[in-house]
Amino acid sequence: MSGQIVEIEFVVEPNYDGWRLDKYLCVKIRRLSRTRVQRIIERDVQGALKASSRVERGQVIRIRRSLMAEPDDIPPASALVELYRDEQLLVLDKPAGLPIHPTARYHHGTLVSQLKERGVEAWPAHRLDRETSGLVVCGRTLQASQHLMEAFSGGTVKKQYLAIVEGSPPDRFEVAAAIAEGTELIRIAVRIDEREGRPAQTAFEVEQRFAGFALVRAFPHTGRQHQIRIHLKTAGYPIVGDKMYGPDPGYFDRFSKHCLEEEAWEKLRLPRHALHAARIEFQHPVTRAQVDFTSPLPADLAEFLAAQQA
Repeated sequence: MSGQIVEIEFVVEPNYDGWRLDKYLCVKIRRLSRTRVQRIIERDVQGALKASSRVERGQVIRIRRSLMAEPDDIPPASALVELYRDEQLLVLDKPAGLPIHPTARYHHGTLVSQLKERGVEAWPAHRLDRETSGLVVCGRTLQASQHLMEAFSGGTVKKQYLAIVEGSPPDRFEVAAAIAEGTELIRIAVRIDEREGRPAQTAFEVEQRFAGFALVRAFPHTGRQHQIRIHLKTAGYPIVGDKMYGPDPGYFDRFSKHCLEEEAWEKLRLPRHALHAARIEFQHPVTRAQVDFTSPLPADLAEFLAAQQA
């Protein structure tokens, strides 16, 4: 597959209206530096666009790039489960390991690509990390997509996550700590920074306790990147399997280079971070009725917890 040309498409969400193109693509392609993104704009973005061009809501940005060899560990298309569909709305249960949007590295094996292969036209209204499993909400028309994106950016969507954490947290606790992008070791990671960060708040409740672990439910009041993961680390209860915010900040770099040692995997305990988007409540984009969807803990996490009880 290497050497083929692929067209990657982004539809500008309402909350990015008026942003510079290079800044917008830095958000959408997080592992690349701004300098690298600017080179991509010069070489690969279709149309008369510059790094300084201002994007508009609904604008389609197309990038033509050489397709890298795609990883072979992408979940099968059958693992992406459709929970609800009408003419305006689509709600999916995403398996861990499935990226949402295509990139040069992930093209056929993404949520958006799998929807196209099914003949379903829909656009995700928010993001989940590749390793995070659970609920993804999509709009099926431009109007519905814009309404949903505004609801997510405006903080009117109620979300709940389940996470397996190290340690023994209190029954209920809350973390209010500002989050800023970038760390010394990992550009796409976030850090707690009260001076430069944006306000962020998450409430937590323990669902179940095990020897050395706990299953907690997270209620994010804001929607920052990696918010639940960094807040749990800050509280002293990192998520099991988290290579970015777990036992060693160097794990993610070595994992990205495919040289993470066996000892590190033993400390991580799971091949992916144990975070699951379990419940979401929001206003239907057209009927305005309140809708509520849930997703049970997936098999890999349930089996991990069962092993702790054995």
